[in-house]
Amino acid sequence: MSTTSPADSLVELAARKQLPHHQFTDPATVRWITTNRPDFPDGPPPPTLRPSSQELVTRAAIPRDWLAEPKCQDSLHGVRHAMRTAALAALLAEVVGLSDKDTATLVLAAALHDCRRLHDKDDRGHGARAAIWLTDNADTVFSHFGLTATPSRITAAATAVRLHDVPYEHFAPDDHTDHSHAETISDLLKAADALDRYRLPKLTWWPDPARVRTESATGLRTTAFELVIRSEAAWLAGASGADAVLAGLAHLRLIT
Repeated sequence: MSTTSPADSLVELAARKQLPHHQFTDPATVRWITTNRPDFPDGPPPPTLRPSSQELVTRAAIPRDWLAEPKCQDSLHGVRHAMRTAALAALLAEVVGLSDKDTATLVLAAALHDCRRLHDKDDRGHGARAAIWLTDNADTVFSHFGLTATPSRITAAATAVRLHDVPYEHFAPDDHTDHSHAETISDLLKAADALDRYRLPKLTWWPDPARVRTESATGLRTTAFELVIRSEAAWLAGASGADAVLAGLAHLRLIT
């Protein structure tokens, strides 16, 4: 758990442009996030995740030794972010009617998308590194999620992971080609990753509709915000990263 003092909260450090390479949430930052709650429009409640997705999200608490940098386990891009992204990806899959098979591939990709990060700043190329690691360890990864690693599923998951940190406007010709072969999973992972940006200590870094191509993401902004607040508060209260996210999901009645 972070021992950051209020004077050196992530919000204060971000304002001074002094954020460290490894960033851990703190009570002052969670209070700041809560205070800056956006004026979300009213909308229908999100769907409860299908049982298979609930199990996959639980398994999104990937082993620590899959991380390139163990310091990232509990940081802003660690297990809580991975599990929230996996849960939001599963919710998006429910909204768009994705098949069980493609949903499983998507949730797996969401859980792994930041596993090769070295720090919490602009670690360029971490998506490509994670895609290579996933491909090289496909049997182990898919088995962890109770899935069978087939060439098509490995390629789809690795493509989505590789492209998640490449803005659409920066796609090279090869990126466009790869994206066309895994378009839905790639777009949904980008959207889920963007939705979890409410955890970041600067308003200009919060979810930006221009970064996604999935209209369904708009309706999940309230859920994404509440999940950040609930899970970060639970972690600060002493819960493990995985338990904190599961508690937030249960409170929002997204899992049973």
